[in-house]
Parts: sequence; C-alpha cells; structure tokens
Amino acid sequence: MGSKYIRRGGIYIVILVALAVLFLMFFPSGEEIETGTINDLISKYEQGEIAKFESQGDYITGWNDGEAVLQVETGPFENLAGVEEYLDLRGVEISAVEIVFIPPSGFNWGNILMTMLPLVLFIGVIWFIFTRARGAGNQAMSFGKSKARLFPSTNPSVTFDDVAGVEEAKMELQEVVEFLKSPEKFSALGARIPRGVLLVGPPGTGKTLLSRAVAGEAGVPFFSMSGSEFVEMFVGVGASRVRDLFEQAKRNSPCIIFIDEIDAVGRHRGAGMGGGHDEREQTLNQILVEMDGFDTSNNVIVLAATNRPDILDPALLRPGRFDRSVMIDRPDIKGRKAILEVHAKGMPFDDTANLETVAKQTPGFSGADLANLVNEAAILAARRDKKQIGLLELEESVDRVSVGPERKSRIISPKEKDITAYHEAGHALVARVLPNADPVHKVSIIARGMTGGYTRLLPTEDRYLWTRSQFNDTLATLLGGHCAEEIIFNEVSTGPESDIQQATKIARKMVTEYGMSKTLGPRSFGQKQEMIFLGREISEQKDYGDKIADEIDEEVHQLILQAYSAANKILTEKKGKLIQLAKTLIVRETLEGKELEELFDGPVAEVATDEVPQNQSEVVTEEPLPKPRKKRVKKSD
Repeated sequence: MGSKYIRRGGIYIVILVALAVLFLMFFPSGEEIETGTINDLISKYEQGEIAKFESQGDYITGWNDGEAVLQVETGPFENLAGVEEYLDLRGVEISAVEIVFIPPSGFNWGNILMTMLPLVLFIGVIWFIFTRARGAGNQAMSFGKSKARLFPSTNPSVTFDDVAGVEEAKMELQEVVEFLKSPEKFSALGARIPRGVLLVGPPGTGKTLLSRAVAGEAGVPFFSMSGSEFVEMFVGVGASRVRDLFEQAKRNSPCIIFIDEIDAVGRHRGAGMGGGHDEREQTLNQILVEMDGFDTSNNVIVLAATNRPDILDPALLRPGRFDRSVMIDRPDIKGRKAILEVHAKGMPFDDTANLETVAKQTPGFSGADLANLVNEAAILAARRDKKQIGLLELEESVDRVSVGPERKSRIISPKEKDITAYHEAGHALVARVLPNADPVHKVSIIARGMTGGYTRLLPTEDRYLWTRSQFNDTLATLLGGHCAEEIIFNEVSTGPESDIQQATKIARKMVTEYGMSKTLGPRSFGQKQEMIFLGREISEQKDYGDKIADEIDEEVHQLILQAYSAANKILTEKKGKLIQLAKTLIVRETLEGKELEELFDGPVAEVATDEVPQNQSEVVTEEPLPKPRKKRVKKSD
C-alpha cells in the first residue's frame, strides 16, 4: 500500500511542476516592456526619453526614472566596452548617459525549463502509462493465484476447548493434531496419517470451527478457502489456484488446508443435466492430482467440510485422498448444554438462568442455533434494560429461533382469536392424554413468524428411533387442532393446513419407507431420483403397480382416519377441559410451566352459557386428566 501511494505522489508532483512552468511561460509576472528596433531606441534617446542603457543577455533596455521604456534585441556582449562601442557607433554620446552591463550567469534557467518542459512531460506520460500497465499486468498475473486466507500459528484463536458437543469428532481429529506435533512418532512405526479428512454434517454443526481448532491445537498455519473460490468463468483459473494453494502450503509445512463447502467443486464429474462443467472438472482434477502427489516429507493435511457427501466424486473419497470421514451430527442434550456453556462465557446470568433447562427445550438445535439463541437472549435483556440475562430471556429466545419473533403489530378479530385458541388447545389436550406423545411444554396464541399460534412439545430424551405407536400419537396430536375447531364451531378453517400436510407426509413415510403397514408389510415403495447438482428430490421411480399404488393411498388414508378418530374421541370426552383451556388462552395468550400443569391437573371449571361459542352451551363436568406417564420438564424456580 505504501509504494502505491508513493507512485501516485510522484505522478502528482510531475503534473504540478509542469503546470507551474506552463503558467510562467504563458502568464509572465510583471509589466510587459515595449520592444522595437535599435533606431527606435536611439530616437527615444535623442528625444530625452531614455537616461540609462542596460545590457543583459541578448537585449539592451532603455530606462528612465526607474521604468523600462524600450527593449531591443542586439545579441550578446562580452563586456561593458563592447556595449559602449556598439552605442557609440550609433551616435550615442557615451559620456552623457549611464551604461550598465550585467554579465550572463552561465545558465538561463528560464530557457532551460522551457526547453526541457516537453521532454519532462513526455517522460511523465510514459511513466504513468507504464505504471498503470504494470499494475494491470500484476492483476492479470494474480488472477490465477490462490485466494486462501492464512491464519498464522503464532496466536491460535480457537482450540478444542472452544468446541463442545462433538466429543467423538474431537477424538478422531486428535490423531491429526498428534501427527502434526510429532510426525516422527508415527513414521517410526511405518504409520501414515490420513492425507485428507472429510467433515460431514448438517449446516451449523461446527465443521469450520472444528477445523480451526485442529490448527490451533497443533500450532501450525491454517489455510482457509471456500470451494466456490476456486471456480471462475475462465477455464483453467481454478486449477491454477489449486496449484498455487498447495505450493504455499508446502512452503509452510507442516500446515492445514481447509476447503469449506467442497461439494461446490468436488461434485461427481459428467453428471447432471447438460453434461459436465469444464472449469469445475479441471479444478477437481487438479485437486485429485495435488492430494495424491504429496511427498512424505510434506506434512500437509487437507480438511474439507460438506453437508452433501453423497454428491462428491468417488475419486475424491478413495484412500490416499479423503480416506477418513468424520461425522459431526447435531448435539444431544449433554452436548447442547456444553455448547451453551461455551457461548455463555463472560456473559452475566442471574440465578434463574438454568442452561440445562434450556438444553432440554432445544432438541434438534445445531451449534449455530444455540450460539444465536444465547445472543438473542443477551439482546432481549439489553432491550429490557436489564443488567443480567435470565431464564425468561433464554426461553423467549428459544421461541424466536425456532418459530420466529413475535408479530405484535398483527391485529386479528375476536373470532379468529377464538379459533386459534381452540385450535392450539386441541393440540395440547390430545398430546397430554396420549401416552406416547411428547409432554406439552408451552401453548401460545401469539403470532410468531408465519404461525398464528403454536404448541411446543418437549421430549424428555433425545430420540433416534421412532415406533409405530409414537407415530400414531404424533398424527393424532397434529390433527387435534382440526378436530377441536370442528367440535366447537361445527366447521373448520385453513389454520390446520400445515398440520394436515405434515401428518400426511408422516403417514406416507410409515407406509412406503418404514414398513409400518400391516397390509403391505415390511417393504419400501419407490426409488427416489435426485439431481446431483441440485441435491434435491425431483422424481420418484415407481417400482410397483397401480394396484399397489391404490393400496398405499388406502393405507395412508386409514392411518389419517384412525388418528383423527383418536383425537376426536379425546376432545369430545374432554370438551369441558378443552373449553377451559381455550378460554384461559384467550385471556392469558401464553401458558407454560407450572401454570399449564395446574390447569391440566386441576378440576374442570363450569363454563357459563354465554362463554361458549355458537350453540355449545351445555355445562360439562368430567374427571380430571390422568397424570402424565413421563417425566415433566418444569420451569425452574
């Protein structure tokens, strides 16, 4: 940057000097002197208008009372005698007039500047053009240079202590750290560390953070680059950048190269609609060559991250290149608590902030989601002018991250508010009664994101397997809102749209993928076809006939009807509790924790006739709800 400014300053100085000289040439300072011939000069002398002659350079100037009268070009004189002789020959009385001779100084700077100015300007223009051309040449030459960002090893910013919830992955990568620290221990036994490690996992699970932690633990340089930064519109640029990246890495050996989102450049060659992509495939070919061409003396390890390992080229995953894959999944409850503790370091929390409670409320959250949750809680606390972050802010942040922010400006009519309240009460009541449904943690009719209300169920444990009974109770819970609207209002609204879609999707998967159909048996139906370049399902190849297709539709229909019947039976028998729960929601808008438990466990209150919508005016009395079979997650004191 400094040399760039120096070059610019030199150009500006040359331009200023040229402008100054031009100004002096065309706008001379002082008054202009009248010029004429020698006869004019003698005539003015004879008329008494000149009392002094001054010779300087090639000119003689006539003066009178300190003012120049006339200037004549005569040519140079060597001394005063030459001037006197010249004037005497032209009839000037030498004794009657003062004659002054100013010898030349040796250099006429004005003439020199005027003579050199065109040359100086020409040289300045050539220099300017040359520097600009050289800069453009450097940019063109650097077009194929690697854009990798280098993180030096002198001050590692991330270590394994900053990464939580992925203990198994940290154990796998600990071998890489040990190899980079002491490679002789492995080479003495003839062992060879994997040259490439592929980090696979959903977005936000900490793949990039974990790779930087490996470099921080090993104390080696870390080159980071995205897969999309290799590929340009010009064929061959990506391959050139790959070569330059690996050359830099070899010069800084031992080190780590990290390629994020490698699927952008490592996708299966020659696949997809329209054939291959020359630039991307050449870049991939160069990566394959460089990874397989490492010398044993170059301790360079390549880490790469992707959430689509299924679309990577097989040559990239063979032994000798990425010969080890490390799965980084979403954390369990223990991992979520550890991640929350990492992100909560240095933040002021009050006594109510129980991170374990928050970890239980966030199943399926990734590390990035949890980091965002803690940050949202801090923002909420600051917005409320609090000095510490409490459990209230943390739980509200869970809703903001999972559902969306509150839409307080949304104005709904009393009728729509009633429908929403009974809809969410139906979900909550069915989930409370069914034994295989998750416990109800929170019910709200406050609009958030795209939803008008929501019922949040809180699993008591992390679930990796689902049973048919759990699916059936989940379907009934999803259809509980639809049933509640029909029971209370004798009609249904568009509110259950997403619930019905989700229930239908689950029921179809139960039949076609999970083998949970009693009629069709344990068999999968349909082969999913995916676009490698798009990474999404675009069609399904039917491997069954039309008769089986009708049976699949009938099985899905029966599962939906059974779930609807179960939800309808519960809400019909517990109509009083449904009305009580909905009326409480209309007043309170949100129910959770101890208050929700007391409402479920308490007796059914009598409902006045004018409080029941439409014609549902009967007073309902019934037995209290059964105690839940599973452990409840309550709001900590």
